[in-house]
Amino acid sequence: MSTGTVQSGASVGLTFADPALESSVMAILKDVETVLVESVDSANPLVTEAARHLLNAGGKRFRPMLVALAAHFGDPSAREVVLAGAVVELTHLATLYHDDVMDEAAVRRGAPSANSRWGNSLAILIGDYLFARAAAVATELGLDAVKIQSSTFSRLVHGQVAETAGPLQGEDAISHYLRVISQKTGSLISTSARFGGMFGGCSAEEIEALATFAETFGIAFQLSDDLIDIASESTQSGKTPGTDLREGVPTLPVLYALASGDDDAASIRLREILSAGPVTDDALHAEALTLLRESAALKQARETVRGYADRARASLAPLPQVPARVALESLCDFIADRTN
Repeated sequence: MSTGTVQSGASVGLTFADPALESSVMAILKDVETVLVESVDSANPLVTEAARHLLNAGGKRFRPMLVALAAHFGDPSAREVVLAGAVVELTHLATLYHDDVMDEAAVRRGAPSANSRWGNSLAILIGDYLFARAAAVATELGLDAVKIQSSTFSRLVHGQVAETAGPLQGEDAISHYLRVISQKTGSLISTSARFGGMFGGCSAEEIEALATFAETFGIAFQLSDDLIDIASESTQSGKTPGTDLREGVPTLPVLYALASGDDDAASIRLREILSAGPVTDDALHAEALTLLRESAALKQARETVRGYADRARASLAPLPQVPARVALESLCDFIADRTN
């Protein structure tokens, strides 16, 4: 078993009102953890050590949790549910190794990142290895699952390329940003719920409802992090408030502020600061943060997040009123509360 600690659903806003559902989901996640450890083992000790690095650091395991929850709209006992949970988590872990190289990150999940410990080349190769292991496990789920996993991988890559390259010529910056989030974050979360529905034996309509819910929720969750980075006085997002602003990351409130045509002094001043790029000067950073917190852009971003959360909830309509649906609805409540 992994030495890491899997965080509870509460860390992502998931509330289990039904103890039997929670017990069943946690049992599935325990089995997923076993498959994960077995899947990353290699004849090469260095590959095993590096591949287990983030696995042992723990994590939310949100994507396998979604697989397990979605399967509870049908029969969650199938072995394929566990294997599907491993596929999506291996894919997610692979992206983290690559992301840390691109972001030059020093820490991941409270531990030194793989790239800071072993160098960029090895971190990239281990990410590739984890993608390969995900594909290998997917073959045990059948051709349809392989096709879905492959398509998801393609969307992940396109999202990363779009983020790196920036908006296409003539493309609206906000539309581009939302497209990136849909591809980079929403796609794998959507596949997690789709797999759960598929291998739980749900109907085609229920599977599509689950996939739509999950992608929409994933976008809402990522966007809500944008707001917390600006609005929170604490480290609620796991980062110092205003980190994205300091690093020049164009999050939704910033994009709305830059696109604003408001001609009041505060809006003009905010656009002036933001248009210069990363806000690294401490005084300017504090000023920009204050202006953003009081801006119409932040209100507009909150409305956007609530809109996605509402659409996610509405997409659950075709699903039966079972404890798993109550659990998924709790995610929407969490998003609405954390962005107020």
